[in-house]
Amino acid sequence: MKKISEITVLCGIEACAVVYSPDMPNKPEIWPSESGARSVISKFNGVSEAEKSKKMFCQESFIRQRIEKGQEQLKKLKNENRKREINLLMCEYLTHGSNNLDSNNLNYLKDFSFFTDQDLDEIRNKITVEQDQEETPVIYSRGETLTPREQTQVQGSRTNFAKNRKLN
Repeated sequence: MKKISEITVLCGIEACAVVYSPDMPNKPEIWPSESGARSVISKFNGVSEAEKSKKMFCQESFIRQRIEKGQEQLKKLKNENRKREINLLMCEYLTHGSNNLDSNNLNYLKDFSFFTDQDLDEIRNKITVEQDQEETPVIYSRGETLTPREQTQVQGSRTNFAKNRKLN
């Protein structure tokens, strides 16, 4: 009853509680009062079914959602750990030049190949983006066309000019 009272105050909502005891099944404990509970229940019954279901809370479905979310997080963490493990194996291979890849099982080699291809694709994408940025000219209001490198030089000189003005 204390929790229901706190929820109504903290959330600014109307609520009621009807608790049946196994010792006294004919006399339920009611909060805030019998008339207050009847008022809340009648207001609740006056709301459309769509509105009721929108605000209802099912603990079982909530727990299922939490379990699914936890399983997804676990799967992501396992994938991240596997990628780190393979990256470590790749680094060892590249730095020591050891032939320890031959002794590993086929799954390691498949993952090694997969992550290497993934990293190469990521590098290619970054190179393409960089090249596109360098080749894309920007046209200013005076009709001037500047490449991103020239833009960087102009911005640098503007920044230096602004700093010099502040100093003076």
